Amino acid sequence: MFGYVSPVLSVMTEEQKQRYRSFYCGVCHALRNRFGQACRVSLSNDMAFLAMLLTSLYEPDTGFAKSRCAVHPVKTHPFLSSPMIDYAADMNALLFFWKCRDQRMDDHSLAGSAGEKLFRKALDQVRSRWPAQAEAVETALTELWQEEAKSAPDPDRLCNLSGNMLGAVFIPKPEDLWSPVLRDVGAGLGRFIYWMDAWEDYDDDLKKGRFNPLTVYRGRPDYEDFCRETLELLIADAARSFEILPLEQDLDILRNILYSGVWQRYYLKTERKHGKEVAHAE
Repeated sequence: MFGYVSPVLSVMTEEQKQRYRSFYCGVCHALRNRFGQACRVSLSNDMAFLAMLLTSLYEPDTGFAKSRCAVHPVKTHPFLSSPMIDYAADMNALLFFWKCRDQRMDDHSLAGSAGEKLFRKALDQVRSRWPAQAEAVETALTELWQEEAKSAPDPDRLCNLSGNMLGAVFIPKPEDLWSPVLRDVGAGLGRFIYWMDAWEDYDDDLKKGRFNPLTVYRGRPDYEDFCRETLELLIADAARSFEILPLEQDLDILRNILYSGVWQRYYLKTERKHGKEVAHAE
């Protein structure tokens, strides 16, 4: 659920890096202010992207400050604050709670169980502030888990349910003109992330006897090409909707993330796999 939507820092200017970090740190500060210091462990690049996207679209009044924190105890660092950053922090807490529950259900994870307990109060707060988003996320995940438990789950439905979940998170103003487009951006990303996560985790899931939606395709001789082409189609859906939005501020950074950043873990795993194959051949 987390970890794929991040920038490619190597091609960014120092000014762009600092701008992105100010959003990332802004979401971190919002998590602390809204839910307490411990909840900062949930911070994700994914919701920093959402904060930047919504800020670019809605242009809210945005504060700027500098601060020290546990991660930066010596040198102050700049961060931004705004209603859209607060919203992204709320969605970060919401998704992290359900990520922890998923871990607990899949692996009987102690970390997942601890995360559930830590974020229970945060979940209640988010439910009170954003009931529609909270209900949509819970409904999509419940249906997704039910589908996964079937003897022959449908990978397309699973992807769409993941899309429904993230699509709901991307709309802070349901009645706004741009909400349908934002929903489509989030839904495209949600489908892409679900497929990418399944592709990345396949070998580990196989070893541990866990469900993986790509098992039905694994026997295909063109499996790797099929997975790559599917990922390209899914992220293209998000990109088409993204380009409809009237964005100007931070557009280069947002495109960096959406067109390149989301592929970083794919390339890393592919390079490692090919490296192992070459070493084995030698």
